[in-house]
Amino acid sequence: MQRLYDFIRRHPTSVDSFWAVMLFGLSLLWVSSGYIGNLPALVPGAVVFLLCLVIALRRRAPRQMLALAALLGLFQVAIDIEPNPADWSMLVIIYTVAVRDEPRWVSRLALAGGLLAAPVAALRWSPDGAGTTAASTVFFIAIMTVPFVLAWVLGDSMRTRRAYFAQLEERAARLEREREAQSKVAVAAERARIARELHDVVAHNVSVMVVQADGGAYVIDAAPDQAKQALETISATGRQALAEMRRLLGVLRTGEGPQGGEYVPQPDVEQIEDLVEQVRGAGLTVDFKVEGTPRPLPSGVELTAYRIVQEALTNTRKHGGPDAGASVRLVYFDDGLGLLVEDDGRGAAHELYEDGGADGAGHGLIGMRERVGMVGGTLDAGPRQGGGFRISALLPLKPAH
Repeated sequence: MQRLYDFIRRHPTSVDSFWAVMLFGLSLLWVSSGYIGNLPALVPGAVVFLLCLVIALRRRAPRQMLALAALLGLFQVAIDIEPNPADWSMLVIIYTVAVRDEPRWVSRLALAGGLLAAPVAALRWSPDGAGTTAASTVFFIAIMTVPFVLAWVLGDSMRTRRAYFAQLEERAARLEREREAQSKVAVAAERARIARELHDVVAHNVSVMVVQADGGAYVIDAAPDQAKQALETISATGRQALAEMRRLLGVLRTGEGPQGGEYVPQPDVEQIEDLVEQVRGAGLTVDFKVEGTPRPLPSGVELTAYRIVQEALTNTRKHGGPDAGASVRLVYFDDGLGLLVEDDGRGAAHELYEDGGADGAGHGLIGMRERVGMVGGTLDAGPRQGGGFRISALLPLKPAH
């Protein structure tokens, strides 16, 4: 049954031609039955053939077939060919024009022709007899007009329904395209975030390794134990950097979550103290304090806090000078976590914290601002009075809506 339905949809003209042949055969029976008056059989036969042709080609050329049907109707009236089975094609072409995506004037012209067909036929072939009255004639016209009106109304309703469903399909397709675009934007944003995080990891760990390597090379002869400790620090820092880089690059490569292995957990607030100790081991004096009552925080807030401290201390080592010192304060509030990182060094150049930072040097501050913005917090970064640099952040416990 489905194959038959698919064939009908693929070959509409063949189906219409089949019904046209059937109607032509039925109409020939009417021609041969002697209801054509004194006319030669060839004339009504040709009219019947052309009316059936209207059905066969109604979908290929609806406007032309409407005009042909109208001309044949007028020709029937002119030479007195009475209504016959082939006139059914007039109803069919009115429906076809109304249902198709034709200009509205074509559809209305077809309706007007259908409304005129019954009165013209009643006047041309009015029944004779004493019992015929004006009321019966009007009733006859009304009854004969109903099929034409129904054909047009059915076609117009079907056209409206098809347009509605087409609009729904177009809207669904547009929404699907918008969802795909939003997904691509989200993927791009996530990869940009991972790239920034990769920058943080590399900048921090490589700077620690460079400082340790320089220090180890300086004391390798005078203090072998310190040189050995520096090498151990370089080894541990390198392993940590490689682990985080594998995790981040794995996500960039696949675009998906962990597969086939476990990634290193994201750093949290508790690891800030380890980070400070690591920086102290690299030669930077850091004063670390925690105020308030520590408590569990959202993972996004903990990661943001860790990365801010990491980037701030990295910037201190880069720009603070050899004798710089830093202080890190974590303050637990009832509704958030406060961070304050200050140093007494030379401070960063103005362009590093103004207008988002300079290329190659200010990406850390850009990452700070975006990370803080993602959790709905606030960030203030800039030079402090008396020299040095100051970074202050407030991270709420609940995300901003």
